[in-house]
Amino acid sequence: MKTKNVLNALVAGLVLAASARFSLQAQATQQFQGVVGRTLAESKEWWPEPVKAPAGAPNVVWILLDDVGYGAPNTFGGLIQTPTFDALAANGLRYTNFHTTAICAPTRSALLTGRNSASVHMSGFAHTVMSAGFPGWDGRMPSSGGTIAEILRENGYSTFAVGKYGLTPDEESTDAGPFDHWPTGKGFDHFFGFLGSQTDQYKPDLVEDQVHVRPDGRHLSAQITDKAMTYIDREKKAAPDKPFFLYYAPGATHAPHQVDKYWSDQYKGKFDQGWDAYREEVFERQKKLGVIPANAMLPDRNPNIKAWDQLSADEKKLYARFMEVYAGYLTYTDYEVGRLINHLKEINQLDNTLVFISIGDNGASKEGTLNGDIDRPVFGKPMSEQELINYNLSKIGEIGTSAAVEGNYPLGWAQAANTPFKFWKQDANSEGGTHNPLIVYYPKGIKDKGGIRTQYSHVIDLLPTTLDLIGIKAPEQIRGIKQQAVEGTSLAYSINDANAPTRHTLQYYYIFGSRSIYHNGWKAELAYPSSFITGNAQSKQPFDENAWELYNLNEDYTERVDLAKKYPERLAELKALFEEEAKTHHLYPYITWDDVLNGRIHHTKDSKPFMDAVRDITKPGSGSE
Repeated sequence: MKTKNVLNALVAGLVLAASARFSLQAQATQQFQGVVGRTLAESKEWWPEPVKAPAGAPNVVWILLDDVGYGAPNTFGGLIQTPTFDALAANGLRYTNFHTTAICAPTRSALLTGRNSASVHMSGFAHTVMSAGFPGWDGRMPSSGGTIAEILRENGYSTFAVGKYGLTPDEESTDAGPFDHWPTGKGFDHFFGFLGSQTDQYKPDLVEDQVHVRPDGRHLSAQITDKAMTYIDREKKAAPDKPFFLYYAPGATHAPHQVDKYWSDQYKGKFDQGWDAYREEVFERQKKLGVIPANAMLPDRNPNIKAWDQLSADEKKLYARFMEVYAGYLTYTDYEVGRLINHLKEINQLDNTLVFISIGDNGASKEGTLNGDIDRPVFGKPMSEQELINYNLSKIGEIGTSAAVEGNYPLGWAQAANTPFKFWKQDANSEGGTHNPLIVYYPKGIKDKGGIRTQYSHVIDLLPTTLDLIGIKAPEQIRGIKQQAVEGTSLAYSINDANAPTRHTLQYYYIFGSRSIYHNGWKAELAYPSSFITGNAQSKQPFDENAWELYNLNEDYTERVDLAKKYPERLAELKALFEEEAKTHHLYPYITWDDVLNGRIHHTKDSKPFMDAVRDITKPGSGSE
């Protein structure tokens, strides 16, 4: 019996030792500080100190919405009700000069790593058909670009992610892995959501940790909110004093726009006045709120967008319903965020939680084309504009339902949602593609509650800001791998100083041909005439690499007056600076949408049917030009 007890103790000790070893693999390695002699009597034992977060470190919640637009939420002057965002902003800060990359995967990689997307191999996407075999383009985030989750986990945090990830290569997205580029391979203890860029909200391609699971039939936003609260509760029960990091990234409001009629019907008739009236009303609301400068001027409608009063009665009816669904979808998303925030309050965690909310990973989406999209079959026969309108009218009752598998509103509403800016998602040249609302909520760290901050900022800034506010330094190594320098600028300097001079003074943008560079209030930009399923009015024009435009954003907030001819020397300086940035951050070679659509970059054999279908529905006469 005595021998059995000794063996049991020995086995238990071995299990504990193994457990400690595996735990340390997820944390910074600590050098052995004891003494190893020839015998136990000549040796001195040493055990590594458990990694703990700084004393009093807050929980951290990052919330990232999808395809929203600056002028959509009520919080930033829009006509769509967002009471949760309103309350958080009223007790926190609104950053009105915050920017994303203009499209989802580059924004998400930049957000999670604090580095520019090309620096972490995500100039395009992780999708096979939109990645290329070059260092800035292969869609495989390197271990040298550690994520916020990896950093915080090594500093004593639990880490969870729910919702959209969008950074896992297609060929690695099966249950066979490899899992290095899954969320659990990038620092998250647990993940519940989808790996791709888009999914059906009622029948999502759902993953939990490292395996696909069956969805329960409810809206995905409800499922991810429940899962997030479960992760938090489970952690707080096991380790009450251990802080957590939650990355909450719903599929909303990316297509398909799907939401229960309870939400969309709240907006019945609210958009019958049309997108022109919406833009004008929102523009005035934004000035009164102070979220745009008092001297800002509203740009003209984007090219090819018809005036609302020139539409037929059928078009108005159809397009208004698209917007009602979109608005309901955003309000419902705000409600689900509210459930999460209220839960934190109920468990007495909200006052010690740092919350960042980026209302969009880019501007409002132009992928709904000129006439809106319900369930257009990718492999179907291209339709004329009138055929598409008639088709959508025949299915108007399906907008917002699970039948609307490609549901997306028309371009006129996308520009309205981007008020006060021009153009849309994908347009890295324009503020309409890159300018998004940011809310920062931190009860114990913000004195100027309800304040507005106008400092120029970018999505790469949130990682260093978070580390600064917690009191953690960016590591030189993570699990023995030397780390690239963090490229973002901490916004901590501006939290309690509204008048602090901007510290982020230089930023480049590039998405499949469209490009721009910002430097000290000036911006040079070059549009690219064709985009993926665009509906872009410029798509019939040849690309002119010399057609750069120049704007002084300090005086011209909405990019109305092109100064390229007036200040050619300044434009030349900025163009040269863009080339320097592109070279430094591994953006070369410049890959465009035409390169993707025309098969000039390597694709797997399985991608050919998809690319053929894309070419069909983007050629003239398809209703998408």
